[in-house]
Amino acid sequence: MIVTLIIICEVGFWVLLAAGLALRYWARMPRMSVAVLLCEPLLEVLLFVVTAIDLRNGAEPDFKHGLAAVYIGYSVALGHYTIKWVDVRVAHRFAGGPAPTTPKYGTARAVHEWKIAARWVLAALIAMALLQGAVWYVGGEGDTGSLRAWQQRMVWVIGINVVIAASYTLFPKKAPATVSQRS
Repeated sequence: MIVTLIIICEVGFWVLLAAGLALRYWARMPRMSVAVLLCEPLLEVLLFVVTAIDLRNGAEPDFKHGLAAVYIGYSVALGHYTIKWVDVRVAHRFAGGPAPTTPKYGTARAVHEWKIAARWVLAALIAMALLQGAVWYVGGEGDTGSLRAWQQRMVWVIGINVVIAASYTLFPKKAPATVSQRS
């Protein structure tokens, strides 16, 4: 049931996002768009409550409970960023908005990558906290090995994102030489 709910929440996220952007750019109803987009966090609350109820009713903690915590962590830390990222691209493509800009070179790119890494670190820390809460909730009688395994995976997520951001700092991509510099 939890895996199905995770899938429903993910589909719901994209449906609400599409509906919110359609209201904003095609229906010209920005307030209604905001109202729809503000419904996004309700999906995570629903998933959290159902997962807690599942554990309370004696379900053995397993992969799906860990996945629910990771999904909630991602949604909390990166959901708003994802919405903004899609919004800029939809505005550019369908509403004459400015082209999306992502720094490509040097320090600006490194700063961008550190900001992304910080969001992923926050997502992992939120997931780890939820997982620890689930471990305490289940107590000593239950098998919490799968929840602990998810915590270890989140440490890997943190490490990978820090390494990626550090690589842009230590080995910054240089802008190509312009025509006037080649002459």
